[in-house]
Amino acid sequence: MASFEEQLTALEGVVERLERGELSLDESVRLFEEGVKLSEACKKELEAAEGRIQVLVERGRGLVAVDLAVEESDEEIDEGEA
Repeated sequence: MASFEEQLTALEGVVERLERGELSLDESVRLFEEGVKLSEACKKELEAAEGRIQVLVERGRGLVAVDLAVEESDEEIDEGEA
C-alpha cells in the first residue's frame, strides 16, 4: 500500500491534470474516480493518525481526549473532493 505522502502526491497530480482541461470526457471521469479513491484513502489515514494522537494525549496527561480535528477552508474541501 502506498504511503500517505505518495497518495497525496498522486491526488495532486490528478487534480492538476483535470484542471488543465485537455482530457477527453472518458479520461476525465476515470481520473475523477481515481481522485475520489485517493481522497478517501488520505482521509482514512488522517483519521487514523488523529485517533492515535488522541490516545497518546490521553495516556500522557491522563486527561479526556482532545479534539484535534482541523477545520478545512472551502478551497481545501474542493481540492479534497477531486
